[in-house]
Parts: sequence; C-alpha cells; structure tokens
Amino acid sequence: NSGNKEITWMMLEAGAETDVVNSVGRTAAQMAAFVGQHDCVTVINNFFPRERLDYYTKPQGLDKEPKLPVKLAGPLHKIITTTNMHPVKIVLLVKENPLLAEVEALQKCYRVLDLICEKCMKQKDMNEVLAMKMHYISCVFQKCITFLKEREDKLDAFIKTLLKGREKDGFPVYQEKLIRESIRKFPYCEATLLQQLVRSIAPVEI
Repeated sequence: NSGNKEITWMMLEAGAETDVVNSVGRTAAQMAAFVGQHDCVTVINNFFPRERLDYYTKPQGLDKEPKLPVKLAGPLHKIITTTNMHPVKIVLLVKENPLLAEVEALQKCYRVLDLICEKCMKQKDMNEVLAMKMHYISCVFQKCITFLKEREDKLDAFIKTLLKGREKDGFPVYQEKLIRESIRKFPYCEATLLQQLVRSIAPVEI
C-alpha cells in the first residue's frame, strides 16, 4: 500500500489479516520493515480489533457478569491502540475519561489486559509485542489505582511524580523505575522480546 499508514489502518479495520505470509514467508509487517515503512509497521503491530475486546463485554462460560462493562470498552480500546506508550500519555488518556478514572473500572480493565496478554503468548502465532504492550498498560493502570486510593490529588499526583526530574540532571527516575518494574514483572520469562529488553537495560545504571 505504498507506505500510507491511513490506508494500512483502513485495511486492518476492514479485516485484513496481520499474520498471513506471502510467497517468501513474510508477513505484511515484516515486508514493511524490510522496505523501511516504519509507520506502517507501527500501525500493524499496534492494531487490536475492537471485536477482540468486545468479547470480554459478554459473560463467558459460567460467568454471570461480563469481565468488562460495555461502557469501558471504547475508552480502553482507545488506550490499547495508541502508539504513544509514554506513561504520562496513558495516564492522561485515563484522566480524560471519567468512566475510566475510577478504582473499580481500572481494576476490571487491567484484569482484562492481563487475560489478553496471556492469550497473545499462548496462541499459536504468538504476539510478544502486543503481549508486552498489554502487560505494560496493565502495570500503569495498577499504579493509577494506587494514586487514586492514596493521594488527595489523585492522577495529577501520578503525572507530577512521573515528570519530576532528579535535581542534578532532571532525569525522571520514577518513570524509569516504573518501566523497568513492568519489564521485570512480565510473567513469560521465555519471551525473546523480554530477554532482549533485559539485556539492553540491565547494564544501564539509572
């Protein structure tokens, strides 16, 4: 599609499969990466069809209640498909939606993200990138809950804490620790992506 990310997005919305391979065994994302269309790669790797989230808005098996209230599916989907993974951006997206910015809502959302993460790792065409992303957003949500419960100024306090730089050089230590902690807590130790992240971060002193 000549590297147009809007067209890529439309094709995905229309149901284009991301894991189909061409005659040389390459997926669309791999081909786009090969020719340097990194915006398209980002769109494909961040794509998560709304139906996959809506699945959790219906009671499954013996459940009386769905795991995700219907009213939370839209706001959660917006965060899942965002390509800007800065923790402050995620907290701002939570904060702008009164339905999401509550302890009970965030608890339901992060549990669903953990289930999606598990599914990404256990399906036959394992998607480590998406699994790690779901896990990371889940970790940010859990920290949001802590601030909503413990701090008077709630999510504003969380944003300030994330942005606060240390005195000598302005380095945002809390933000770095949050990201490292989320990588450390990723439950699938055998994941190649996890091992690459650990290898690149471990030698770097905060």
